[in-house]
Formats: sequence, C-alpha cells, structure tokens
Amino acid sequence: MTARILIVDDMPANTRLLEAKLAAEYYQVRSARDGFEALSDARDWQPDLILLDVMMPGMDGYECCRQLKEDALTLHIPVVMVTALGEPGERLRGLEAGADDFLTKPVDYDTLMTRVRSLVRLKRLLDEWRARGDTARALGLGTDRVLVPSIAGARALVVDDWDQSARAIQDALAGDGVVSATASDGAEAIGLAAEVDFDIVVINLSLAGEDPLKLISILRASDTTHETPLLLVAEAGERDRVLRGFELGANDWLVQPIDANELRARARNQVRRKFYQDRLRSDLGTALEMALTDPLTGLYNQRYLRRHLASLMITGQGRQLTVLMMDVDHFKSVNDRYGHASGDRALRLIADSLRVNTRVFDSVARYGGEEFVVVMPGTGPQEAAAAAERLRLAVQAIEFQAEPGVCTPLTVSVGVASTAAGEESPDSVLQAADAALYQAKRNGRNRVEIAQEAGAI
Repeated sequence: MTARILIVDDMPANTRLLEAKLAAEYYQVRSARDGFEALSDARDWQPDLILLDVMMPGMDGYECCRQLKEDALTLHIPVVMVTALGEPGERLRGLEAGADDFLTKPVDYDTLMTRVRSLVRLKRLLDEWRARGDTARALGLGTDRVLVPSIAGARALVVDDWDQSARAIQDALAGDGVVSATASDGAEAIGLAAEVDFDIVVINLSLAGEDPLKLISILRASDTTHETPLLLVAEAGERDRVLRGFELGANDWLVQPIDANELRARARNQVRRKFYQDRLRSDLGTALEMALTDPLTGLYNQRYLRRHLASLMITGQGRQLTVLMMDVDHFKSVNDRYGHASGDRALRLIADSLRVNTRVFDSVARYGGEEFVVVMPGTGPQEAAAAAERLRLAVQAIEFQAEPGVCTPLTVSVGVASTAAGEESPDSVLQAADAALYQAKRNGRNRVEIAQEAGAI
C-alpha cells in the first residue's frame, strides 16, 4: 500500500536518508525544512503521515505538532515525532502535543516501517469514514463533526497474568476516568471481549504459558474486536515480538517498566481515535440509511455514489481511485420468465455477494436497475481488475433458485476505469467504466474489461 509521507527535518542528511528508505518501499515522499513549511505542506499536500523532527529552529516539533492537531484540515494526519532525546519526559511531551508515536534516533528502520504501515492503514480507514461524513453533511443529513475531549468512561481490558503489573496499568488508566477489567490469560480475555464492547485492550507480551500473539490474531479476526485498539506492553528485549504484533494488527506499544504518564497518553490517543470513528459510524448509520441507501438491496444508491465520488476527488483522496461498473447479464429474461419478485431476490443475492467480497473502505452502490458500482480508493487499475475478477467469480458461484428446484445461473459483466493525475471528473470516470462495461458485453459477457488510459477518460 503506497502513501504520501512528509518528512520535517532541518538536517538535509537526515532527510535524504529517510527519503531513500521510504522511496525504496515505494512511498511518495516530500520534505520540509522547518515547522512553518511543514504546516503549509500538510494543509496543501494532505500527506498520509508526517515524520516530524523535534529540534528545529524557529518552531520546534512540539509546537508544530500542537498546531497540526488544532487545525481541522490536518488534525486527522498521524504524526510520528523523531528525536535524539530519549528521556521519558520528552516522549510524554510529544504524545501530549498530539503525536501518534515517538521514535528515538538513531531510528530502527524495521520499527519505523512497521509504525508507518500501521498508521497508514488506520488513516486510510478513517479517511473513508471522514469522506462519507462529508458526503452526508453535503446532503444535509449529517451533524457537525464533534471532537471527543475526554475519554472518561471508556472501557479497557487489561490482559496480564501478574497482578501487580495489571494493577499498575489499571491505576494509570483510572487517572483519565477509564474503567478497566482484567483477564489473566487469552481464553478469559476472549470471553470478556465477546460480552463487553471494550474501547481498548492492553496486552502484556510476557504472558506465561501461552503465545500472546495468538490472542492478538484472534481479537483482530473477531467481528466484535477487529477495530478495537490494541496496546502492547513489552520487555526491552522483545523487539521482534512487538514488530510481529504490529503485523497482526496491534496499534501501539510501550516498554517495561511502565511509565504511567506515557501509558495514559498512548491510551488517550487510541481511545479518542476509536471514539471519533464510532461517532462517524453512528451518524452515518442514521442519516445514510434513511436517504442514501437502496431499499431493495441495502446498498448505497446512485445519489450517494455521485456525491461520495465527488467528495473523494475534491479532497484529493481520488488521486488514485478506481471505479468498477457491473451489469447483470440477461437479467431481463429472469424478470420476464420468473417475475419481478424472483428478479428482486437475485439482485439482493448479488448485492450481498458484492458487500462481503469488498474491502471495508470500498463503497458499493446499486447504480440503477441491474447495474452496480464499486468505488475503490487508493487502488490502481491492475489491482482493481483482479478485484473485479474475484467479484465476477463470486457472483457466478451464487446458487439462485428462481423457482423451487430451478437453478438459474447469474453472471455479471464488469468495466474498470481509474483516475490518473487527478484531472478527471466523477462523470468522466463513470463514463469510462460504463464504456468498458459495454465492451465486456460486446466481447461475450461474464468478463472484465479495463478502460483506456486516463488520457482517454
């Protein structure tokens, strides 16, 4: 997954080294020499992550981070502060300024890349929720965005088999009004998480007699906890295990012995992000269900789709974006032969198949009649074409009985069109996908066709 990363450092040698490391992983990189330039670039370029040096002339990293988090245009951008100062007080100062993480020079690049991937994944998810919220507000269906100033009342689960350690974590979290429960092993933690909607789970990686990484994987795979922030507590020598935990979906970590203030700051950042995401989901669930969904399939309707696509492009999230347009093959014959009630059941089955086989930040809409559209942010044409083929095969595998004992095959033709330099409009991308769809129809149906290069859109 590529992303835009802004490096802020007044030392050119440091900047060049980071640029080389990130470019080797195919990230798009831009650099700023001081805090003032960073604020300007962050507003204009809208990076997916900011690597921010602390010691800079004019405006230090702490003040720059504070201003980034106070600006509505940049507060959602993750910030990783990088410094040669390794004292706990410096880490706490950075976290309280709103930083999402704090790395000490010389930077361990495995740790850096793990942090980058984790924060970029999370930002992409939140970007999609923000874009959907903006779409709802543009239609007069959403409320104003409200930031969560306090985490008092949040619920935490502490997984630790050492009572003294668990109590220290609970006491620290209680300083922010967080109510916590404890589990001494993975089985107890899984049982509690199934019963209670926790806002954060703190896991000690030194659990005796079991592999805590297995617990992380189970929590991430569960429907009830797959978006719950996971904060790891590790010994100083457990670097490899921490990195593996991040690969499995952990959000943050800190080292024993625990600094209570650092724990509280890291927990606050994670819980506030979850509250923000929960608020967006709640607002959208109410507003969009009423006005922006198709009553037959439960998918978004064309009205929402067009607004959402325009919002992605206006905010710059459509720089790399692909649209899949699909049409059910020979659908008229299903209605004519078996009636509209059977046709409606077929459309609902296809909608369900599309819904479960797309990513959480993709948008699926019923475009009209038997046509469906999938909007895939951050996706190029080849990756999207592979996804379109998977969707085509999933629809083809549907067992649809138009009448009892009568199995009727269902297939779709799919057109794929992508943006290039951000010069396209929503209509032009949809038209290109539609043209590719009709090419698929002409070439025999039940197939995927890719539109011409963006210049032909």
